[in-house]
Amino acid sequence: MTSGQTEIWHNPRCSKSRNATAHLDEAGVEYKVRRYLDDPPTAAELRTVLKRLGAEPWDITRTGEQIAKDLGVSGWGRTAADRERWIEALAANPQLIQRPIVLTADGGAVVARDEQTLESLDPS
Repeated sequence: MTSGQTEIWHNPRCSKSRNATAHLDEAGVEYKVRRYLDDPPTAAELRTVLKRLGAEPWDITRTGEQIAKDLGVSGWGRTAADRERWIEALAANPQLIQRPIVLTADGGAVVARDEQTLESLDPS
């Protein structure tokens, strides 16, 4: 994870992720691409990103993925006591991480899956 530079956690096979990089390109935003399936985030990085997002790990988990079903995440608790279990599952199975996540140079972060969120990334 970089500091002071916009970074996108990108899966080039995902249309939402490709749309986000195209939007950043069109907006003239300089960014670093992290192919998070090839370079998975650590549990510590996930904790930092969750803080920047103002989210919990279950908020960014792709619960419809087969691995999520195999792990039984739909039955996991969603309390502070359960948080580490979710984070460890995301670190071990990065395909469960919602995409794309854009970490902004100003210290913010968004899950950039819709046009309104993408527009919030445009430089002012």
